[in-house]
Amino acid sequence: MKLLRISVCSVVSALLLAGSGCSLSRMATRAMADALTGPGNSSVFTGDNDPQLVADAIPFAIKMYESLLAGSPDHGGLILTTGSLFVMYANAFVQGPAEFLPAPRYEERLAAQERAKKLYLRGADILRNGLERKYPGIGSASAEGGGLAPYLAKMKKEDVPLLYWIAAGTLSAFSLDPFDYVLARRVPESMAYAGRAYELDPDFNSGALDDFYILAYGSLPPAMGGAPDRAPLHFERALEKSGGKLAGPYVSYAQAVAIPADDYETFRSCLRKALDIDADADRENRLVNILAQRKARTLLDRAGEYFFLTEDGELDTEAYETISYDEDEYYYDEGEYYSEGEYHEEPDESEAF
Repeated sequence: MKLLRISVCSVVSALLLAGSGCSLSRMATRAMADALTGPGNSSVFTGDNDPQLVADAIPFAIKMYESLLAGSPDHGGLILTTGSLFVMYANAFVQGPAEFLPAPRYEERLAAQERAKKLYLRGADILRNGLERKYPGIGSASAEGGGLAPYLAKMKKEDVPLLYWIAAGTLSAFSLDPFDYVLARRVPESMAYAGRAYELDPDFNSGALDDFYILAYGSLPPAMGGAPDRAPLHFERALEKSGGKLAGPYVSYAQAVAIPADDYETFRSCLRKALDIDADADRENRLVNILAQRKARTLLDRAGEYFFLTEDGELDTEAYETISYDEDEYYYDEGEYYSEGEYHEEPDESEAF
């Protein structure tokens, strides 16, 4: 209620002063921005227990923050809040639901993924512009050429949220379109931002950076920074820093590490542990846990799409008969052979080993 009173008073003040001169209007806008981006405001969304309510409310909030940002483009709180809301909304309410649409709704899923990509990039661009205002020239600096290092060296702990959300938004967009050459060139920059953020504040947001690394190391190809062997360390750190109250690290590890490794036992164990967490134990992250547990249930229900399972839901080891042929792996299943999801004629046994 206190936040509501502050917000209403700020809006009324802004409207009354808008006609009194540009300087007073800017002052009113800034006062309102301060009130709406102060400490604790983010939990208004992340602490809710009704995902649909938040999904309906965030678009209005984003447009409100965008309009305030247009009147006060150098306001750090507005930059961070507006940009991060774009990224959060794209992840939780656009990409998330689209991931599990059934096969017949393939075109709908593609459209949602394209929309999510655009939202991620809008948020990342707002945040990147904010970083450029603080460190002029950083936008044209290259991580690969070493030009980014001097800028990163100047940064302080207060810059960590900007660095984190830029990296998260950019890599999330890239994951939806890995053939986007422009985005691919931003991956080294994003990894450098995340690395500097980790140096400055490794405990940021209860292990959010460790969760970021679980996904990045598990999903990116080695040439772009992927390193699946490093993901387990960050998984353990994420659990430790969150006090075991967040379901997200379990879901991230199951999806980004266990599935590519064909590790069904770890996949199932992680998702069951995610579902065992009391979403109300961490009130500020209640919505985050609810959404993560929703994803965990869906992944468990669709485990057969990622692993060969028996009718009892156990791993079907016989279906994993593997034949090595010309350095490719062929998987045998009901008389047919598959490699990377495609049908192949049965290989000549004289050439197989």
